[in-house]
This record gives sequence, C-alpha cells and structure tokens, in this order.
Amino acid sequence: MRILVLGLTGYLGGHVADHLRALPGVRVLGGGRSAAAEVGIDLATDRTDQVAKVLASAAPDAVVNCAGATGGDAVTLAEVNSRGPAVLCAALRDAAPTARLVHLGSAAEYGPGTRDVTVAESAATRPVTPYGATKLAGTVTVSASGLDAVVLRVGNPVGPGAPPAGLPGRIAGLLREAGGDPDAVIRLGDLSAHRDFVDVRDVARAAARAATAPAPLPRVLNIGGGQAVPVRDLVRALAGISGFRGRIEEKGGGSVRSGDVSWQCSDIASAADALDWWPTYSLDESLSALWAAVTEPAGQEREGNRTP
Repeated sequence: MRILVLGLTGYLGGHVADHLRALPGVRVLGGGRSAAAEVGIDLATDRTDQVAKVLASAAPDAVVNCAGATGGDAVTLAEVNSRGPAVLCAALRDAAPTARLVHLGSAAEYGPGTRDVTVAESAATRPVTPYGATKLAGTVTVSASGLDAVVLRVGNPVGPGAPPAGLPGRIAGLLREAGGDPDAVIRLGDLSAHRDFVDVRDVARAAARAATAPAPLPRVLNIGGGQAVPVRDLVRALAGISGFRGRIEEKGGGSVRSGDVSWQCSDIASAADALDWWPTYSLDESLSALWAAVTEPAGQEREGNRTP
C-alpha cells in the first residue's frame, strides 16, 4: 500500500510517517516543500494542475495531509489551512479519485466549549480565531469533496518533539534554559484554561488506522485525550519532571491562538467505534517523553520520537 504523507517534516507528519513505516506492507512517500521530500508539493502556492501531475506520478492508495500552519497572519493561515486542502481535493479528484484522504483538522474548529461537557462531532462549530476558522474551512472542503475522505479533529498534541510554537514545547525549552537554578523565574500568561491533550504518538496511530481502514469512515472524527486538563497542571507536571526549583509566575493573557476558549474537551467515542482507537499514553508519559527528547544530546537518535 502506497501512502503519501504531506507535511512530512512537521511535528505531526514526522510521527505519522514513522508509525506507517513500521506497518507491514506499507510504502511511505514523504511529501512537502522541503528538499528532503520525495514528492515535492506546496499546497499553499502550487496550482491544482501541478499538484495533480505530481499525485498521478506518485499513485498513492491513501494520502495523509498533515500540512498546516498554526501561526502567522490571517493570509498565511488561509493559504495553508484553507487553500491547501481545496487544492489537494481538486487534484485528487483528477489524479487519484479512489485514494483515501485523511486530513488533520483541529479541535479549535469547535470554538468555546461548555465546562464539564465533551464535544461530539455533531456539535456546532464556532471558531473564534483565524486559526480555527481557516482549519474549519479546510474541514468543510474535505467533507464536501465527494472523495473517500475523513477529517481527524485533533486536540492539543503533546509528546516527544513538541515544537516551541506550542505551549508544551515552549515550556520545556524554558525549563531547560533555567536548569537547576533555584532563583530562576519563568513568567507565563494565564494558565487557567482547560485543554484536551493527546499524545502525538496516539495521533499518529489514529491517522494510520484511518488511512488503512478497509471501509468508508465518518466524515469527521475527534482525536483527543477525552479529558479536560487544566493547563496549569500540565505546566506544574512538566516542571516537576524537569526538576525545576525556581518559580513560575502567571501574568498577562494567554496565547492569541487559544483566543477566548477557556474549556476544551472532545468526545472520542466515535473514533473508538470507527477505528478501534483510544489514547494509550497518559499525560505524565507524554510529558516525560517530551522532556527526554528536549534534554538528549544533539544528533542522538531520539527513541522517544519513534512511534511504536
């Protein structure tokens, strides 16, 4: 089975490709705009006919689209998160209409949640940030494409290799810089929000199961931890794992991407039914793997980054 993974060099794409490579009978094709990609595709700028030509040559049985932007201005977000899926769907209809498309969406598409209530796929979508809005536009395009496609609405991924653009990766970097200094002070924004954290390796396993499932799948499936965790608890747990002896202060607002969303928790029952999938890593295991990856010597093979 030939599976094309777009966004191969990204956080999610790298883990998805690792997991797929470990499966028997699967040939992984890495796609993206970097020089390391086997299949050169830039969904933000390439014309549809260019992408279709590349897809026809690659002849994938399935495509996992992990390409996406989490930061940048509204134009950048729209080019990658909205235009990208539209171009991909149009090109697939022309070049590989029978290929399964697995597109990674975001729980940010739902917008503000209600405290103590998990959000199912049928819930209304009310994104409050350009990021959530552009991800939702991509989801709508994929769902209405007529292709054999599924969108995985991913919660907040955490685990080995987490980038500094996200809170867990940024906190890990700050803790590493602080070292064992008992006088160190880490100043952060408001940490009172609740988030649904899911290990990146569990996300990779869900994407692999969606790409290889023999039967058609629901249009949208939530992929999360299924629990709302106070962001403050995550920061304290990671600080404990690191041995941090300094002080953490909360001042100012949260991140722009989080917007005014104080509560987020996904109902993951449909993923269990459709994919026989559920989270297997605890948050402590995810944070321990994140910290181990951050503190390894440069250039060393990071076992924590290898998806089982």
